[in-house]
Amino acid sequence: MEKVKVAFIGLGVMGYPMAGHLANAGYSVCVYNRTKAKADKWAKEFSGTAANTPAEAATGADVVFVCVGNDNDVRSVIYGSDGALAGMHSGSVLVDHTTTSAVLAEELYAASKQQQVHFVDAPVSGGQAGAENGVLTVMCGGDELAFQTASEVMTHYSKQIQLMGVAGQGQRSKMVNQICIAGVLQGLSEALMLAEKANLDIKQVVDTLQHGAAGSWQMANRLETMAQDKFDFGFAIDWMRKDLGICLDQAEQYQLDLPLTKQTDSYYADLQAEGLGRMDTSVLVKAVKKSVSG
Repeated sequence: MEKVKVAFIGLGVMGYPMAGHLANAGYSVCVYNRTKAKADKWAKEFSGTAANTPAEAATGADVVFVCVGNDNDVRSVIYGSDGALAGMHSGSVLVDHTTTSAVLAEELYAASKQQQVHFVDAPVSGGQAGAENGVLTVMCGGDELAFQTASEVMTHYSKQIQLMGVAGQGQRSKMVNQICIAGVLQGLSEALMLAEKANLDIKQVVDTLQHGAAGSWQMANRLETMAQDKFDFGFAIDWMRKDLGICLDQAEQYQLDLPLTKQTDSYYADLQAEGLGRMDTSVLVKAVKKSVSG
């Protein structure tokens, strides 16, 4: 059976390799990126095509993927005469991999439905390494039929894909994910301080504890680098602050107080003020150490 035609809008550290996996899997892929030179580079590397507008990329595509920065970025590539929806045909599927508010996901579901287009909100977890290695976790919101169509394509860069419920539930699941990461990193930061004071071998700590109840992806992949003062691994705290802001807004709607999440967000704000906004999220350890010593 002939593979569906796909479009991929947004070629950042995540989108570039994700679109590449689809091309390598044999799909006909047309890409769009705000910086055209990057789209041209991708098209040359993966024998795909590069469009001048999101609408042009989406024209003729059965599934259109979006992976950009925030709510406003998503709106800018989906709406308007040059937006993706303008080029999509009836029955096609729009998939948003961007981490956004659930409100936007619900809005896009309604806007797509008006054009007889299906919509799936599908934020991902796994970071740049997960995208490059094709092992992302995808949390989806939308209708079952649209999810089935999209998941057949997404499987080429994912290890876990799950429909979490109606439109918006994928984004709410990603909020839970980010809160968990924030809490784990704060715990690891404090644990590292104790381990260093006790003169423990950090590599031995990781090799041993990651197999027990304290084990986590963050411990296995970040505790040693945190001890080595290395913080250049892709997912910047600028993006994490955006995500935590979404989490806290959603919690406020539910009249929930999330003290640990608020504290972590405050630490990240301090690090941004120090010019460390492009460092990855494990740089939280610097703020935790400073709060203790200060």
